[in-house]
Amino acid sequence: MFSYGMPLNFKQWLDDHADRLKPPVGNQQVWQDADFIVTVVGGPNQRTDYHDDPLEEFFYQFKGNAYLNVMDRGKVERVDLKEGDIFLLPPHVRHSPQRPEADSRCMVIERQRPAGVMDGFEWYCLQCNHLVYRVEVQLKSIVADLPPLFERFYGDAGLRKCPHCGVVHPGRHARPSASDQSQPQGAKP
Repeated sequence: MFSYGMPLNFKQWLDDHADRLKPPVGNQQVWQDADFIVTVVGGPNQRTDYHDDPLEEFFYQFKGNAYLNVMDRGKVERVDLKEGDIFLLPPHVRHSPQRPEADSRCMVIERQRPAGVMDGFEWYCLQCNHLVYRVEVQLKSIVADLPPLFERFYGDAGLRKCPHCGVVHPGRHARPSASDQSQPQGAKP
C-alpha cells in the first residue's frame, strides 16, 4: 500500500513495546525514516540535561503525569503535564522532561532536523544555575545519538565543574532542586 504500511493499533503497539517504555531505555520511536519523529516516552525517569531543540516539540501526556523543567533567564520554571494535556513547546526553550510516575506515558512529536540544524544538550549548576556544559549534535536518532553524549558528561568530573562557582554537577544522580518543587503549577516558559 503506502511506504509506511497500514495503520497500526496504538494500544497493541504500546503493549508490544512495554518493556522499552521503562528504565533503562524509557522510550521508543514509532516510525523510522519519516518526516516526523514520533516517540513514546515512559516513566519513571529523571533527566539532568536540558534540551535545546531548534524546532517545536509537541507533547501529549496520555497516561499519568509529568513535568518539564524549563531554564528561563537563569531560573528554573516548571510546566506541569497532567494526564490528557497537550503542549506545544517553542523552538530553543531549554527543557528537561521529568517523569516521576512509573508507567506514565507521553507521546512526543518532533520534526526531522534538516542538514546543518543542530540540537543542543546542556547541564546547569544545581547551586547557581550557571551553564556548566553544552554539546551540539546533528540529531539523526534520538535513541542512538543521545546516550554517548550523556555518558561523556557523566563520566568526566572536569566537564561537570561549574565555571562560575566551582560546584561539581553530580551527573545522572542529581536530584531536582527545591526550586523545581516549589514552582507554581502551569508556569509558562
